[in-house]
Amino acid sequence: MSTTTTRTTIKHFINGAETVGEGDRTQPVYNPATGAISAELRLANRADLDATVAAARAAADSWGDFSLAKRTNVLFKFRELVAAHVDDLAELITAEHGKVLSDAKGEIGRGLEVIEFACGIPQLLKGDYSDQVSTGIDVFSFREPLGVVAGITPFNFPVMVPLWMAPMAIAAGNAFILKPSERDPSPSMLLAKLWKQAGLPDGVFQVLHGDKETVDGLLTHPDVDGISFVGSTPIAKYVHETATAHGKRVQALGGAKNHAIVMPDADLDNAADHLAAAAFGSAGERCMAISVAVAVGDAADLLVKKVEERALAIKVDNGTAAGAEMGPVITPASKERIVKIVTEAQTAGAAMVVDGRDLVVPGHEDGFWVGPTVIDHVKTEMTAYTEEIFGPVLVVVRVEDLDAGIALINANPYGNGTAIFTSSGANARKFQRSVTVGMIGINVPLPVPVAYHSFGGWKASLFGDKHIYGPEGVSFYTRGKVVTSRWPEPTHASGASYNFPSS
Repeated sequence: MSTTTTRTTIKHFINGAETVGEGDRTQPVYNPATGAISAELRLANRADLDATVAAARAAADSWGDFSLAKRTNVLFKFRELVAAHVDDLAELITAEHGKVLSDAKGEIGRGLEVIEFACGIPQLLKGDYSDQVSTGIDVFSFREPLGVVAGITPFNFPVMVPLWMAPMAIAAGNAFILKPSERDPSPSMLLAKLWKQAGLPDGVFQVLHGDKETVDGLLTHPDVDGISFVGSTPIAKYVHETATAHGKRVQALGGAKNHAIVMPDADLDNAADHLAAAAFGSAGERCMAISVAVAVGDAADLLVKKVEERALAIKVDNGTAAGAEMGPVITPASKERIVKIVTEAQTAGAAMVVDGRDLVVPGHEDGFWVGPTVIDHVKTEMTAYTEEIFGPVLVVVRVEDLDAGIALINANPYGNGTAIFTSSGANARKFQRSVTVGMIGINVPLPVPVAYHSFGGWKASLFGDKHIYGPEGVSFYTRGKVVTSRWPEPTHASGASYNFPSS
């Protein structure tokens, strides 16, 4: 594997400044398209964690008292700065994740939507007031910030997912600690600088790099009040159990195995276009990627042929190359795992329609490449069906009718996203009312909600009762207070009673 001779050091961002911290461990950061090490990442130790949390606690105590007008002023400035640095952020994403530049810009756009939603926090935090609930007594409620919250985010969206969390938390008055993926940490550092440039006080947004040691420290630290997590289901379950056991509020979004049912009455060209884009975009490294095409009845043969044509036409290249539509996967270990699962399916009797295991991109022979792969006649006991592959692999399962397709989806342990392609409103309505999945697309393959709704799945795709961003994001990052008040006239009797007051 090739390496570079000049490597930058990626530091932490603690209390308003970049710092190497006290920890002496480092980890390499790779460019997945070339296989070269591009930087060394500093990993935090306990002293770094304690310093970060202490700074966040001090900042939260003051930031929560800032007026809504001052908070939104910072958010509006931050929104403009992120919009002005889309190209810079996208280049960092592509260099460390590998996705093509257009896709990187797309994820930033979805993050901007959440910032814009958070700019409306004065309306979102309005409380309730009930006058004269009893004689001379009024009741009103409002929401206050949790305090210090941490976001533990995945490699596949190094800008979008942090922007699903931090603007909501900060707008609500919290201090936010970001623990990004160690695989593509640089975009987080630019976000930290943009927050500071927007006028956010030091300590309100910090970036702490680390591995399991740092994650466990955040999950158990007594001065961290809430945890937001996006990642695999086993880790989401661990995060939820550990943090809740230590008294923290937790939202932990896990993995997925997203199915798309294609009915015989669907526009098969449209369905094939969207299936290919949803399965192979970002090399399939999306929690909302379609990884299972459920072909119903007579649709199967023609659908598979059309998807095959589109998979073979995809241009796989370095994400910075002109016309590139798909880049590499994130690590050699990811490639090895994907290839292993595909090989097991073939050995078990599945039909290889398009095989991307041996893809080589000229000029980037050391990159972590897996080409678009389509596997037909997959059975539900195969690992290609049971496991979240997280790569550019679309498996095709054939069923007789819509009821069988719905039963297949509902029997799956995941419940993140799903879709149906059909021209029948009756089919669509039956589907959306019957599937046990949190996000549903009707002729839409990636049903990621807009920012003023909330993102979240069901079953093994979510641990905790709150979805991310949107109205549920506001609820997650705040807690309610209810005040019952009485202002008696000095000359009147107190009205005190040993009975429960009721009038």
